[in-house]
Amino acid sequence: MGWFKRWRRARIVRRADFNESAWLETVNRYSFIRAMTEAERARLKEWVILFLHQKAIHGAGGLAVRDEIRFAIAAQACILILNLDLDYYRGWQEVIVYPDEFVAEYEHMDDDGVMHQVREPMAGESWLQGPVILSWADVAAPDQAAGYNVIIHEFAHKLDMLNGDANGFPPLHAGMSRDAWSGSFASAYADFCRRVEAGEQTTIDPYAADDPAEFFAVTSEAFFEIPQTLRTSYPEVYRQLALFFRQDPALRVRHASGIMDAGEAPVPGGPRAGPLT
Repeated sequence: MGWFKRWRRARIVRRADFNESAWLETVNRYSFIRAMTEAERARLKEWVILFLHQKAIHGAGGLAVRDEIRFAIAAQACILILNLDLDYYRGWQEVIVYPDEFVAEYEHMDDDGVMHQVREPMAGESWLQGPVILSWADVAAPDQAAGYNVIIHEFAHKLDMLNGDANGFPPLHAGMSRDAWSGSFASAYADFCRRVEAGEQTTIDPYAADDPAEFFAVTSEAFFEIPQTLRTSYPEVYRQLALFFRQDPALRVRHASGIMDAGEAPVPGGPRAGPLT
């Protein structure tokens, strides 16, 4: 039924009532979108239309959802699946947006087996087969130079959850090596934790040391926002993410800046993902 899905999606895109002015403002706001080629931006636009057709974005805490909010969320969410497919966001329907940080309540068992009730302010949260919850204050003014992006972070968790609870090991494409992924991430995670525990200054958010799932989400932020930093710090992690996302943002940024080394080639990867394995 692939032909029917393609036909239906093309029909949705063709008939969409799309705010072109708001879209151009979104493109101009984010450097990692501006660095894309025209063909990539056209593909991103189609994914945004389909994402907004499929997912409901609701305001909470008195926030009125306008096109600026919808496009900012959809565009950054769809960067992760630019060369994948919208089906990678299957199994859930809603994004909830608060004006600012929201308070999450959950139970936590300590090492002694004592259960604690925790109330914690958060900028974003992802639920297995549930909504993505975001703080608009954190979405609206990200510090791209710092590699912080709550949308990329939470939607990376969604990809990680495709095969169960988030653990830093999303379902890999056919042809990708599970051993190469595990080895690259385990080695980098151990080194990063050591550096954080030693009090070293790290360009990558120290929150990545929290657990392997957060390491995957935070390095995904860095992959798209400060790709050269990640590629320099942990080249094998960068390579695995480039294979998984089927993108090479470091090369994209260098190409957009007109700075290319002789013979420089992209990290291997195809234009579309194979079936999940």
